[in-house]
Amino acid sequence: MIDAVEELKTRARLLHRRAQAGEADALGRIGALPEFARTPPAPDQVQRKHGLAAIARELGFRSWAHATRVLAGDHDETDLGTLLYPRTCGFTNQWFAQYEQARRTRELTSGYLLGYRHQYLVVTRHYVEALGLDPDDPDWEAMGFDWVRPLKPAARQRMYAKLVAGRPREAA
Repeated sequence: MIDAVEELKTRARLLHRRAQAGEADALGRIGALPEFARTPPAPDQVQRKHGLAAIARELGFRSWAHATRVLAGDHDETDLGTLLYPRTCGFTNQWFAQYEQARRTRELTSGYLLGYRHQYLVVTRHYVEALGLDPDDPDWEAMGFDWVRPLKPAARQRMYAKLVAGRPREAA
């Protein structure tokens, strides 16, 4: 099983190399970083940290440090980013500002509790499938079907790895 953080480091390394080689797509992805808002990056300006930052932002995290905290399961990090809610999501979900409400609803509906930034959503198995995950994966049960406060944090780390592995390398 791959580790999500290690996979993202590999993707950042590939993006970095492509940008240094002058590939327009890679330079465009790096150029989306706030530090290049006024002037697009030249290939010789691109550093590994830019690749890491670009990959993290593309996945819905504020920064590389934020991504590594979330993916590693840092209990002090309460902002889970937007990775679990893709821009193209076409599902109606139940949203909550309070974790306890979301947890109770998850129990009543036998849904899956996910996080989006500082909010919570309860989704169906169809949503989980649309994310590219198996709703019958044993790690869901190990997590208590709760991504935010999993019973077994190692199960969530494995699920993050599966989620990241399922995304094309070109798109982070």
